[in-house]
Amino acid sequence: MNDMIERVVIVGGGTAGWLAASLIASSRRAKAAPLSITLVEAPDVPIVGVGEGTWPTIRQTLATIGLDEGDFLAACDGAFKQASRFDGWLDGSAGDSYLHPFTTPPAVPTGELLAAWQTSAPDQPFAAAMSAQAAVCNLHLAPRQRAMPDYQGATNYAYHFATEKFGALLARHAKQSPLITHILDHVTGVRHADNGDIAALTTRSGREIAGDLFIDCSGFKGLLIGDALDVEWIDRSEHAFNDRAIASQVPVPPGSPIASQTIATAHEAGWIWDIGLPSRRGIGCVYSSRFMDAERAETILRDYIARELPGAAPETKAFGVPFKHISFRTGHRARFWERNCISIGLAAGFIEPLEASAIVLIELSLRALTDNFPADRAAMDIHAGRFNKLFRYRWDRIVEFLKLHYVLSRREEPYWRAHRDPQHIPPHLTEMLALWKNQPPSAWDFPYVDEIFSAQSHQYILYGMGFPAPAGWPATDRATAALAEMRQRARTLAAGLPTNRIYLDALAADRAAAEPERVE
Repeated sequence: MNDMIERVVIVGGGTAGWLAASLIASSRRAKAAPLSITLVEAPDVPIVGVGEGTWPTIRQTLATIGLDEGDFLAACDGAFKQASRFDGWLDGSAGDSYLHPFTTPPAVPTGELLAAWQTSAPDQPFAAAMSAQAAVCNLHLAPRQRAMPDYQGATNYAYHFATEKFGALLARHAKQSPLITHILDHVTGVRHADNGDIAALTTRSGREIAGDLFIDCSGFKGLLIGDALDVEWIDRSEHAFNDRAIASQVPVPPGSPIASQTIATAHEAGWIWDIGLPSRRGIGCVYSSRFMDAERAETILRDYIARELPGAAPETKAFGVPFKHISFRTGHRARFWERNCISIGLAAGFIEPLEASAIVLIELSLRALTDNFPADRAAMDIHAGRFNKLFRYRWDRIVEFLKLHYVLSRREEPYWRAHRDPQHIPPHLTEMLALWKNQPPSAWDFPYVDEIFSAQSHQYILYGMGFPAPAGWPATDRATAALAEMRQRARTLAAGLPTNRIYLDALAADRAAAEPERVE
């Protein structure tokens, strides 16, 4: 085996595979020395298709690989995401709703902000007091004006998009790079080097594809990290119960409002996602098979669609798009980088789609790789050790953050009571909840660079769900002024931003008008 890392082989396409190819091809390493990237993709593997939501990191990722923002939105039936909204999670009563926006609270000590909020606006939701983005979301507004530079906005934002169109766009874009070779074939096995590394892939057509670094983006199959290298899967279902989903796509009338946030509505044994795109709403039911069967989940999903979009989808094939049933394992690998193979995406792990952690983990994995690309095989084990330590930390924090949404609930169905059972709560989260009774979440609790869910994200969940604010903090003048400034900013944004529908329809019209002049 060549000691230098010059040949990267990626197994699997989709979001994980094509982002890996594009980001490595755009990296400092690719510009510094010879590098080849081969992506091997089975021609008949369906897309899982529930990852329509993203995190704000996606803007930097798309800019890095050189995608025009308007082209991306138009090609992927894309829309803006500025928050997640949680309906019915506290007790299921009328008006039970809170927001987790992407814009952080003012840069004032959190204890002072909490005291000022309780003094000046105790009846206002926490997110509405701390972020002007709550008003923007309530009005279905876009986070930016068309004249702004790509990926810049008046508020922090991510995207919703059609997953299958996003994967196709990434593939088209990546294939333009001279460093990337695309092979349509089925990987049937591997040939190991004498030291136990993967030396080459073998394929159904008889190819042997040699490489120095292999990236497993083969989804739940884990063809390399699991089958070839036998890295253990760590089950996390004792904390995260959900293991099933039903996905549907419901067309919407032209001109209808497009929501600025993912809407997650709790039900008796899980929750329903509702994601607005220009042409459709992606609506699905996430549930635990320990507490609900598929028939009951379908009924809940149909009832939700009938309530939110009257007359739209009383049957599973109302629009020629059947309900898609998905089963998934809840957990992750014991190690994510084993020998000369890195697992990224579903091959590395999966915890339910709440809070859109799947794609951001792909991005952060690739950033860790491209910023610390191993020069040779001798350096690889050092990088692997650091990578595994970092991503085990991240998976633990994701499990805990998602669990936080459940443990604060007061719903009384068996599923929700089980979530509150101490034996099903991660010990570290139990410790943090004890600390947060006396002090708000802070950077001391989340010390790593690029925390996926920051202290501010935890604050939005805690105080959105009515967790008692710690006593003993003064309502200072600077905190009161900061909240007043936030109210004024909300009014300014409400007056100056277009609706999502106006923005995206105008973008589509511009692209359609320019289409005859574009070179294919």
